[in-house]
Amino acid sequence: MPIDWLYGLVGGLLIGSAAAMYLLVNGRVMGASGIIGGLVDGSARHEWMHRGALIAGLLIAPGLLALAMGGAQTHLTGNYAVIIAAGLLVGVGTRIANGCTSGHGVCGISRLSLRGIVATVFYIGAGGLTMVLFKHILGVI
Repeated sequence: MPIDWLYGLVGGLLIGSAAAMYLLVNGRVMGASGIIGGLVDGSARHEWMHRGALIAGLLIAPGLLALAMGGAQTHLTGNYAVIIAAGLLVGVGTRIANGCTSGHGVCGISRLSLRGIVATVFYIGAGGLTMVLFKHILGVI
């Protein structure tokens, strides 16, 4: 029996637990785009150390886990133009939506925030439509 679903379950539990701890300790929602945005636009200069540590953890922890498990298999396209465009579109989308999956999806829905629920429904729908269009219809990715 494949156990790939277990990785998603454990990852979800870890993200949810981390978000709950962040809220309990800091009294703020753990929205990664807001944390990065505050560093980029300079509005969170006084919090740069704790924000930088959180971002470093978000980057280092999966890397260490992939190393420990012998690498990570991805299905990422080799088309760098698509990767760059996707990254830019995600960044712009999170600014327009005032949040990302960790802010709206994990923290917003768990707090029964109508704004978080609506944002999550729209970005999941937009992601699904994007995949249908660019992968299945246009064959770009």
